[in-house]
Formats: sequence, structure tokens, C-alpha cells
Amino acid sequence: MKNQILAMMPIDEVKATVQRALKSGVMPAKIIDTLSEALYEVGAKYESGEFFLSELMMSAMLATEVTRLVEPDFQQSDRKVIGKVVIGTVKGDIHDIGKNLVIMMLRTVGFEVLDLGIDVSAETFVCSVKREKPNVIAMSALLTSTAAEMKNVMDHLNREGLRNTVRILVGGRAVTKEFADKIEADGYGKDSVEATRLAKELVEPI
Repeated sequence: MKNQILAMMPIDEVKATVQRALKSGVMPAKIIDTLSEALYEVGAKYESGEFFLSELMMSAMLATEVTRLVEPDFQQSDRKVIGKVVIGTVKGDIHDIGKNLVIMMLRTVGFEVLDLGIDVSAETFVCSVKREKPNVIAMSALLTSTAAEMKNVMDHLNREGLRNTVRILVGGRAVTKEFADKIEADGYGKDSVEATRLAKELVEPI
């Protein structure tokens, strides 16, 4: 599947591969992990100029179809809610496929998730903390030019006296562990699986 996405194969071919994998017993989480890897490489190729907007949009379409196929296997209506996460792609960045994968994984393990969408300002993140009182704020950035906006959100939380009331989880292709440490985030998720694991750890009482 990963190679099919990188090659921008027809949607029906990618869906058929995913359906065969599910029927053969491959776990949905494994498929999502592979999808995350593919999207990471697509983002890298886009920023390097090897891929263009058309490839970026096509990969998003393919990822959406894959997500729709595996999502039913994740649904567990009687799962206990273990915490609340507010998530969004930071201001200046309009990419949401990776974020949407994280949302699906978080809901799978029992989180209540509020999706703020894309191009989310620091003020909107702050308002969501005041209103929703989440355990975790998760911020995503695909483009390196927008990663610095995460620090802006942190500064706003500090000025409002809210930083110690919520844990901060950052991720996306533009983010590294070193960057997360520099802005004093509480966790860095390199992919949807890692982000979900860290979120579960971060819901411990602050």
C-alpha cells in the first residue's frame, strides 16, 4: 500500500489492497501506521519539490479512502472515555490528513476528541482550553515554515496562566523531538501510533 500511494496508483487499486489486507488478518492499526509512513514521505517530497500540489492532493484522497475502509474496525461504542484532547493544525498550515489519522486513533483508544481543524490560531487554542478544559492539546504542522507557530501557542498559554492546566503534544512532518523539547512541549509523536501512545501517558493527573 505504501508504494501504491507514493506512486499515486488509482484509488480502486489501493482500496483493493487494503481490503485484502484486512481479510487476511492484518490489524487496522498496522494499516494506519503504514499510511502514516507514506504520508510522511509524500510531505518530504512535496517540500523538496519532487512532488507538486497535485500529488499532495491525490495522496490526501487516497489516505481518506484508506481511512474510511479501516475506520469501522475501530468503532467501539462502549469504550470508556479516558480523557479529552483538543487537536488542530497550526495557523498557516492547511494540511489535515495526518491530523485526521491521529484523531481516529485517539478515538479508538477511548479519547473524546475536539477537532479545531486547520489554520488554527493561538487564540483559538487558548479559548478551547478555557472552554473545554482538555487533558491534552495536540498540535500538528506539516510545513517547516509553520512549526514556529507552536511556540506562539505555548506563549499564549503561559500569558493566560493556562500552561500548567494542560499537556501539550506536538507532531507532524515539520516537527522533531529536539524542536518539541526546545519549546517545552510535553510530548512529540512522530506518527499517529506514537502520538496515541503518548496521549494515553499524558492523561495522568497534572
